[in-house]
Amino acid sequence: MSIPELADIASLVEDDLREVERLLRERMKSVAPVIPAVGDHSFGSGGKRIRPLVVLLSARMCGYRGPRASLVSSAAEMLHTATLMHDDVVDGALTRRGRESVNARFGDRIAILVGDFLLARASQTLLEDGNPDLMWAFTNTIRVMSEGEVLQITRSFDPEIPESVYMEIIGRKTSSLLASAAEAGAILGGVTRAERNAVREYGWQVGLAFQLVDDALDYVGTREELGKLPLADLREGKVTLPLLVALRRCTTSEREMVHASLKQFAKLAASGERDPDPADTSRIRDFVERYGGIDATYDRAHACETQAVAEIAAFEDGDAKRALQGLAEFIVARKT
Repeated sequence: MSIPELADIASLVEDDLREVERLLRERMKSVAPVIPAVGDHSFGSGGKRIRPLVVLLSARMCGYRGPRASLVSSAAEMLHTATLMHDDVVDGALTRRGRESVNARFGDRIAILVGDFLLARASQTLLEDGNPDLMWAFTNTIRVMSEGEVLQITRSFDPEIPESVYMEIIGRKTSSLLASAAEAGAILGGVTRAERNAVREYGWQVGLAFQLVDDALDYVGTREELGKLPLADLREGKVTLPLLVALRRCTTSEREMVHASLKQFAKLAASGERDPDPADTSRIRDFVERYGGIDATYDRAHACETQAVAEIAAFEDGDAKRALQGLAEFIVARKT
């Protein structure tokens, strides 16, 4: 059976997604001309719009088809975009989706402040909707995501990071927003608390799968596929599941080699240099592949996909439910 294409999944709510795009640009209007310019740069970069899609499809599956879904979807995407801007400043990232990051194009100060502007606009948009459950879900997510970023920074270049802490980081940084996006659709649909929790867990598991695949692609993807150099996460100090699996399976001497390399990467990063010797990064990539780190990470992502689909199994069959199931499958199978 062929893997669903994202365009086919999104076609079910294409009119709503067009309204989301309109709202995103409308909400970037400002007396400061650079703010809409940053908006055009960010929202025109070809993002997948996974979070708006999850809101819209979850709402439909739960019986809601009104205009509030597009409004809430735009808030979810603004929140997501704000966190990307802030993350890129923290990581010193110069590219995003194959083009200059906001901080590279406009500078760190503008990236931080426009990110703050987007967080404020997302909050205003949710207040405009007026549902306190929606406001709580997304504002709590801002806190949770911030905690995840801080936790990740404090464990940068740390090969001793427990797998449980790694899963905590990706849960907070990635899953929390997708969980809130899914839950938002359920809130709009007015379903029971048990159904709402199930839809939220669908989003959480899809978020885990998304980040696990991202972390695997950092080792095996090409620059053209990723829109950035391979092993960029490793250069930034992110010790992810592919490497953790290999470290758990390797010999003592190999573990010492990885520890030494990460110490060297940390020194380079501290001096502002993000380009370690290609031989060092190639050695770690080969090491990860040799010990099955990539396969193990994909296995975990597939398990999350299976769990996500199981969470919404009890909902009435229909186009929206099938689209959500297809979205989980697409996220694990994607190459970018």
